[in-house]
Amino acid sequence: MEDDLRVMNHPILGDLPEKKMVTIYYQGQPILAREGEPIAAALLAAGIKAFRKTVHRHEPRGVFCAIGRCTDCMMIVNGKPNVRTCVTFVEDGMQLEPQDGYGRRKVDGGDAK
Repeated sequence: MEDDLRVMNHPILGDLPEKKMVTIYYQGQPILAREGEPIAAALLAAGIKAFRKTVHRHEPRGVFCAIGRCTDCMMIVNGKPNVRTCVTFVEDGMQLEPQDGYGRRKVDGGDAK
């Protein structure tokens, strides 16, 4: 993973306020995130840009609209597919997996649609 890519001091908005740091897991790898920030922001700050692959051509997708209107930032979060990461906030211990196509929910150790 790359160094933190967050904008710490913005010329108009000023300094990024202090927040508690928590750990989320992307494909089992720990990532430090700011509590309450969108999952997408935490992943982008860690240098992760592709969150899912398209259904038919399996092309990578990441953040597009960043307001929850499209589906480009969807991932599997804590075993639940189709979570829009741009409007879902980080919680300590979250498990994140990239989504391929429509995604599959983990049910009792197996997969189900």
